[in-house]
Amino acid sequence: MSYFKDKTIWITGASSGIGEALVRQLASQKVRLILSARNENDLRRVQRENGLSDNSCLILPLDLSDSSSMGKIAAEAIDRFGEVDILINNGGVSQRSFARDTPLELDRKIMEVNYFGTVALTKSILPHMIRRRSGQIVVISSVSGKFGFYLRSAYAASKHALHGFFETLRMELHKDNISVLIVCPGRIATAISQHALTASGEANNRSDANQRIGMDVNECAARILQGISKGKEEIFVGKPKEHMALLMKRFFPSLFSRLIRNQKAE
Repeated sequence: MSYFKDKTIWITGASSGIGEALVRQLASQKVRLILSARNENDLRRVQRENGLSDNSCLILPLDLSDSSSMGKIAAEAIDRFGEVDILINNGGVSQRSFARDTPLELDRKIMEVNYFGTVALTKSILPHMIRRRSGQIVVISSVSGKFGFYLRSAYAASKHALHGFFETLRMELHKDNISVLIVCPGRIATAISQHALTASGEANNRSDANQRIGMDVNECAARILQGISKGKEEIFVGKPKEHMALLMKRFFPSLFSRLIRNQKAE
């Protein structure tokens, strides 16, 4: 963890789940943290519970659905600490509705938050990193960025899109000494399924059975930080069964397709 000493790290989606766990892991390190999410009160709670002082922590609320605000917010982040060494794009929203029942407006909303908001924030911080010829960009994708699954058509589409953008960005920024890590979590024990949007646009308000028995969120955060410190380009974080699914999808796609159709839709 000494890798992160004296670095400024910006985490979106920092008020819960993987983002909050990343804050917990980093709170004991000599780092400067910028915490972002929509709800300022939740961010203040995370700051307070982790004993973060105002000198080392900036609470910077943002709404990923408002791409036009990202330039101003990025400027505020840079102005506060003078630099941003690592941007962890963790914020986003999931889905629980069949494609045939999902209004196009909801598809657009999920894409706006998960893809366009993440891209807009990244583009806003890029000139700063390029000038410094230093920086790391992390994007939290999903196994749904590798293959689709029931009730997640828009969510999977947004995660697939992130892979296309950030894999290209990685190549383009190599000469500027800026690295890009794509993280693909499997089932992690968070409240993501409860906050997922249904066809009506309302929160799902229920936890998937497999989500509840997923990998511990603190272990997930630790593996992500390990991936950052080792300069990885892409990592999978989850249980062995999910890793096996990724391998099967790659090497035995027809068999994978038959097996995945028999999984429970939840």
